[in-house]
Amino acid sequence: MGKTLTEIAQQLNDANKKVQLIYAFNGSGKTRLSREFKRLIAPKANAGHGGDEPEPSEPSRSKILYYNAFTEDLFYWDNDLTLDAEPRFKIQPNSFTDWLLTLLRDLGQDGNIVSYFQHYVSDKLTPHFSEDFAEVTFSLEHGDDESSGRLKLSKGEESCFIWSVFYTLLDQAIGTLNVAEPDDRETREFDQLEYVFIDDPVSSLDDNHLIELAVNLAGLIKSSASELRFVITTHSPLFYNVLHNELGLKASGKKEGCYLLERLEDGTFDLNTKYGDSNRSFSYHLHLKKALERAIAADEVQRYHFTLLRNLYEKTASFLGYQQWSDLLPGDRGAYLNRIIQYTSHSTLAVESIAEPTPPEKQTVRLLLDHLTQTYGYAQHQDGSHG
Repeated sequence: MGKTLTEIAQQLNDANKKVQLIYAFNGSGKTRLSREFKRLIAPKANAGHGGDEPEPSEPSRSKILYYNAFTEDLFYWDNDLTLDAEPRFKIQPNSFTDWLLTLLRDLGQDGNIVSYFQHYVSDKLTPHFSEDFAEVTFSLEHGDDESSGRLKLSKGEESCFIWSVFYTLLDQAIGTLNVAEPDDRETREFDQLEYVFIDDPVSSLDDNHLIELAVNLAGLIKSSASELRFVITTHSPLFYNVLHNELGLKASGKKEGCYLLERLEDGTFDLNTKYGDSNRSFSYHLHLKKALERAIAADEVQRYHFTLLRNLYEKTASFLGYQQWSDLLPGDRGAYLNRIIQYTSHSTLAVESIAEPTPPEKQTVRLLLDHLTQTYGYAQHQDGSHG
């Protein structure tokens, strides 16, 4: 039997590490863990003395800043379809957003939010804050005093904007705490801050933006010279991989921790230490394998499946200690099959990447997947399926 999320949160807190990076598949409890961790670090109330009523605690933001799906829910569109009004991106008023927006406005951080956002999307797509920072509108500025009028963002652009608001707050917090003497700080709002918990800030982002976000976040974390600690969770192998390498999270001689969070069948959880990037530490290869098996079974093999197949061979070769993934290919036709995979997975011509594979090429995918699973020891379950 595993642990509850409350016990997992306690495990993370007890570790007392500068950075803890957690990989977990969707549905494994990452967002719930962020909530449990917040409750542990900053409980809503402290018990009074002698059976009195609980005494109000300080706001949770004093000790922990966290970003998760609930953070994104604080932002919403007011389309006002009845009056055919132009769309406005509104910010849900509560104690956190009131504090956040007042702080960023008083510190003059609206320009940094705009800069971060435009860096991820386009320097012409411009946010406009209302005077009270309660809502935002967006327009395309063409540089000739012409504007597109108010626009509604795509989901990816929306995620980038919300992240830009949080990233600006995080940048301000780290920079403020890097000033060793509290009386010399620009604000005292972060004096009690202990943790930053970031849960999967990569939804709706393409790979290029995802990599850039990870690199920027890692750089910001590395710039932190205070006692501030960070917990980051993600379901994205690419995001995990970039953070792992940018932060230098290696097993030997490091205080940082890497984990795999798993939800067990009985509803409990395991948090296991896993050093190494996602290519060598996690079960991502099983997802590649299943995707290929589904495509073969449905006769829906496309050219990108050759890339998945090559990726699966690379991961298997790395795990088994082979220097080249091509060493796993059948010996009698290895050179030919290597060239087929190389050519098909690295095609640079658009017309080639669109064309559907020929029947012999589809059969090659089936042959090579069967060869890999039958030759290199994927576990067989009792029902005959591969583990």
